[in-house]
Amino acid sequence: MKSTLKPGIAHTMHYTVPENRTVPHLLPESPDFADIPEVLATGYMVGIVEWACIQALHGHLDDGELTLGTHVDLSHDAPTVPGSTVIVDVCLAEVDGRSLLFEIEARDEHAVISSGHHLRGVIDRDCFEFRIARRTGRARP
Repeated sequence: MKSTLKPGIAHTMHYTVPENRTVPHLLPESPDFADIPEVLATGYMVGIVEWACIQALHGHLDDGELTLGTHVDLSHDAPTVPGSTVIVDVCLAEVDGRSLLFEIEARDEHAVISSGHHLRGVIDRDCFEFRIARRTGRARP
């Protein structure tokens, strides 16, 4: 991790919601999801928040490092329809070793749609890929 990785790093991301990021598209094999109106799915919203946090970290990690989400504590307070733009504001609130705590707020043209916290862990890509290979039986001794 670079010395610049400190609380206060902030980033804003804009995301225009396409139709295929609505609830019926989240798990198309689920008739229960298919029956819900076409609004931004919470699962996709979480992904958008993670993306904004990853973007905030550009330039602050060493070569070979990446971050993975480890905890999500987000509300989903209002529906967002396709074509709307979600604006996600993230701010790195705390760095505790390799653990990064972000405060987030997301809104569209009408309301705040989400607020909360997201925790990410800084990891070594090679070590992580080795762990994955061990789980799949593809690790080289």
